[in-house]
Amino acid sequence: MSGDLPLNINIKEPRWDQGTFMGRAQHFFMVTDPRNVLLSSEVLEDARVTVENYRLGVVKSGLTEDQLWRAKYIYDSAFHPDTGEKMLLVGRMSAQVPMNMTITGCMLTFYRTTPAVVFWQWVNQSFNAIVNYTNRSGDAPLTMNQLGAAYVSATTGAVITALGLKSLTKHLPAIMGRFVPFAAVAAANCINIPFMRQRELKYGIPITDAEGKRLGESTKAAQQAIVQVVVSRIGMAVPAMAIPPVIMNSLEKKAFMKRFPVLNAPVQVGLVGLCLVFATPLCCALFPQKSSMKVSSLEPEVQERIRQSNPHATTVYFNKGL
Repeated sequence: MSGDLPLNINIKEPRWDQGTFMGRAQHFFMVTDPRNVLLSSEVLEDARVTVENYRLGVVKSGLTEDQLWRAKYIYDSAFHPDTGEKMLLVGRMSAQVPMNMTITGCMLTFYRTTPAVVFWQWVNQSFNAIVNYTNRSGDAPLTMNQLGAAYVSATTGAVITALGLKSLTKHLPAIMGRFVPFAAVAAANCINIPFMRQRELKYGIPITDAEGKRLGESTKAAQQAIVQVVVSRIGMAVPAMAIPPVIMNSLEKKAFMKRFPVLNAPVQVGLVGLCLVFATPLCCALFPQKSSMKVSSLEPEVQERIRQSNPHATTVYFNKGL
């Protein structure tokens, strides 16, 4: 060992207690920090080397504990927790706020015509498909055919849902039409996420014991993980898609907005961004990243394998994805 930093800091786990909502919120405020998107490849690589070397017992001279944790969170924001691969830039959770504020702001602004609804729902679900694939659980690769089929199914289902809801609001007050994008996004998340992660539902995701020893794969764990992610994603959309429409409905009646209608989209995007800065990490924190399940709740054949290999295990753990 070189350097003065002790080697007993557990950087495999988050810095804050993940058994509490506040601890998880602090963790995800770091992971989803939009400033991480601006970090250069050199900074990301340096963080990766620092983290991986520390895990091997090699400490860079002069490294402090705060610098180590900073490197760990830079690493977590850009590299997949199961595969260790660098994630697509737009698929990282740190890109959620800038990407979603732009797309959601446009969805809320351009909702009156069918072509606009189709286009922005397609853009949104294409982005969601990238995020869902990038933040999937497990380390098994998807083939291009599987990925293509999942993408087409997810985006088609989402666009059809949006058009169906738009047609239902034709005879309702104008304010109701503003909530079509939110209802469509909520419904589409229930379609998009399971489709993009269908391989997990079919073959399962890796499960481990408390020490991180891999015990096999479980489809029951995959089901729980995907439900938790769907709930979190819908929660993220609630403030960003429910609050701005009410504010904009009032602002559009003001004289200055009528005089400068070009301000509509920028103001809407800004309001959405303000909501997402807080909603994204807080809704990610609804459930622990390292989720758990009782062995007795797993598939019978998986239970049997665990009893044979690790008879004292009562709980298994898995990365639920984001």
